[in-house]
Amino acid sequence: MQHTLSSEPSGHRSAPFTVRALVADDDPSSRLFLVEALRSLGLHAHACHDGPSAIALARDEAFDLLLLDCRMPGAGAEEVLTALRHDPQARSSDCTAVATSAEMDVIERQRLLAAEFSEVLQKPCSLADLRRILALVHAGAAAVPLLDDAQAIATMGDADVVKAMRTLLRAELAGLYQDLDALLDDTEALADRMHRLRSSCGFCGAAALGVQATLLQRHLKLKHSGSLAPLSRFRRSLLATIDALGGDAAT
Repeated sequence: MQHTLSSEPSGHRSAPFTVRALVADDDPSSRLFLVEALRSLGLHAHACHDGPSAIALARDEAFDLLLLDCRMPGAGAEEVLTALRHDPQARSSDCTAVATSAEMDVIERQRLLAAEFSEVLQKPCSLADLRRILALVHAGAAAVPLLDDAQAIATMGDADVVKAMRTLLRAELAGLYQDLDALLDDTEALADRMHRLRSSCGFCGAAALGVQATLLQRHLKLKHSGSLAPLSRFRRSLLATIDALGGDAAT
């Protein structure tokens, strides 16, 4: 069904977006610092001391951010995230995940990024590191609507024009979906495609996809080629936006 323009952003939360974080670390000092630092930044932070507890909590509660120590009893960061990503019933299966470790070599960092961690922090970390992580979470699609009608009308000036532009956008997105795997072999071309897509999303109020395109473009420019998380989130946002605009995503 075609999306109908309204004055309220689609998928927008009525209450202010407050990040809920889970800190899982078996070291009491690290756990205390991370929890208190996150709370000082305005987050709702919870803590646990081992991998099985982190899995149980993240299955039952919806967190926006997971800070997972790599070497916890029972299950380390990678095992925890794998369990959650493969559990469709887990309420935190798709949230931003960050691995933390006091010891980190290049190979381990690359492996963790390839396992869909958005970032890897070496402890001790600083408030500046945590602010950077928080920016990633706020930029996530959970904080913004799929289609922001008010933004689109303010940009284009007329609801009928927005509808026409969204018809064109849907065709553009369907083509991008078909081309995405091929574009992975040419990161420069993919980054350029993201740059152009951001403009289209801005005109049409495709807020969540615009954010994910920005994050993927930045990821490509910084050459974080090992991490699959930005691409996975972009692909999911792309499909969700196509669905919101109407029609079969795969055509």
